[in-house]
Amino acid sequence: MTPLWSGIVITLVVLNIVGCLALLIWTSRKTKGVADGEETGHVWDDDLREYNNPLPRWWLNLFVLTIVFGAIYLALYPGLGNFAGRLGWSSAGQHDLGRAELDAKREHVYQAFEGREIADLRHDPKAAELGGKLFQSNCAGCHGVDARGAKGFPNLADGDWLYGGSEEQVLATITKGRNGQMPSFFASMDEAQLQALVAFVHDWHKPGRDPADYQQGAQKFNGTCFACHGADGHGNPLLGAPNLTDDTWLHGGSAADIRATILFGRKSQMPAFENVLNLTERRLLASYVLALPEQQP
Repeated sequence: MTPLWSGIVITLVVLNIVGCLALLIWTSRKTKGVADGEETGHVWDDDLREYNNPLPRWWLNLFVLTIVFGAIYLALYPGLGNFAGRLGWSSAGQHDLGRAELDAKREHVYQAFEGREIADLRHDPKAAELGGKLFQSNCAGCHGVDARGAKGFPNLADGDWLYGGSEEQVLATITKGRNGQMPSFFASMDEAQLQALVAFVHDWHKPGRDPADYQQGAQKFNGTCFACHGADGHGNPLLGAPNLTDDTWLHGGSAADIRATILFGRKSQMPAFENVLNLTERRLLASYVLALPEQQP
């Protein structure tokens, strides 16, 4: 707050307090020349009459106490512009204090798992419990409480990994995040080529394809898609390019979904948790995620 605005705020607050005191003094006085309980001569709406009855003393005293309390509060805590108060309290300081207490509690909880490898944590029931809590707090919003994901959000319980499923790769995904992008091919193919490519990708794993259609689709695939997905369509974990031959689809596997993906592309982002979770917490989370496919029937 600039000094000018600070001065304006202080002036307005002080004027309001002084005004309240002046109002109290004025209303506590009796009308001169009129006995207690008698009419003052002021009449409104023909029958609304004013009597010489000042406000009750207890009510006035209570009002004075509130003003005194307000003055003491403003002397101790922020409220008068840039004046920080005698106690030096601030909401930021209160937040930092609470955060420090929370960090101390978290450090105590996770201290027993510090320095342990992911392979070791995967077989520890207590580690699995903490990993599950970390998942619900940080990951369930996108991947679901059951980790089965949704359209555009990977299923973490099926053992199919876009960026690789090793301990190091999963930990790297959690730590640094991922940015996946499928380019748009809206302007690079005609309708016949598009239909052939959609049919080729959609029915890759199905036998009995028409040789001519298969050849046309394969030719377009080799000229457009193989650089990321590979000539065999098995994808590339380094790029996050999915395997197109296993009938597992991130953005939907219908012909309409595949057509939309090819025409308009896709963009996905996994946030980085490097500055949110410490190394021990990220290892616990990675161990929990890696164990999910093993728990499925």
